[in-house]
Parts: sequence; structure tokens; C-alpha cells
Amino acid sequence: MEKKKSEVKIVATNRKAHHLYDILETFEAGIALQGTEVKSLRAGRAKIKDSFAQIKKGEVVLQNLHISPYDPASKFNHNPTRDRKLLLHRYEIRRLIGKVVEKGFTLIPLKIYFKGNLAKVELALATGKKIFDRRRDIKEREVQREIRRALKWKNR
Repeated sequence: MEKKKSEVKIVATNRKAHHLYDILETFEAGIALQGTEVKSLRAGRAKIKDSFAQIKKGEVVLQNLHISPYDPASKFNHNPTRDRKLLLHRYEIRRLIGKVVEKGFTLIPLKIYFKGNLAKVELALATGKKIFDRRRDIKEREVQREIRRALKWKNR
């Protein structure tokens, strides 16, 4: 018998994350959601631009994730920006606690996706970039672009 590969459907990505942060490590975590939140996510109505994760009472909690209310649910809708618990293994949480206590480390979501029927978050352990780091990255990108352009013209 063949195993069916679980399909991955990306719902939302944090495009600014790689520009604003140095990503050190990534984790895959499940999200504890209500029914209307799942319906809204399947419709692609989530914004993770300003969201971040914190560790509270030994649990990882995702904050400022905006999942728009699901219109057909009317009075049974959820609070769009409520805190959502992330589901990680205990050893991963312990490791994250050790890292986040260190100065300058933060947890940010990179993307939200469905893996099969389960909603998942790609969580990154990151440090914030300084302005001069961002400028250096932009300059390196421009230099690489110029090199590619020059090689393209040379090969013609």
C-alpha cells in the first residue's frame, strides 16, 4: 500500500520577517483554534505581519495574529486577535525558554499553513537586525543582481 503524502497549503506568510530579523532556527507547531477560525483560515483570511510568540506559564502563546471573523457564523464568531496556544513538545518548549531568556532573542511566525487537515505555524527563533545590517543586505543583493546582469550580457 502506498502512503498518501499530506498536502501543504500555505495560508499566510510573513514577508518582512527575513528583512527585519536574522533567523537562527525554525520550529513547526500546531495551533489550538476554534471552529470559525479554521473556516476563516481555509478561506485565507489571516494576517501575521505584526504577530509574535511569547512563553507564558510554560506554554507558547501566539499573539497579535489576526484571523478575520467568519461571516456565516454570526454570533458564534471568535475574537480576531485573541491569544492562541501553540502546540509543541515539552523538550522544544524547554529549549525555547532557555533561548528566549537570553537577551535579544524573539519568536516570530514565518508562515501559517495546513498540513493535511491540521493548521500549523512555522515559528522562528530570531534576533532583530540593526539598520546597518539591513542596509548591508540590500547592498549585497544589488551587487549580486549586477553580477547576474553582467554574466547574462557576457553569455549572449
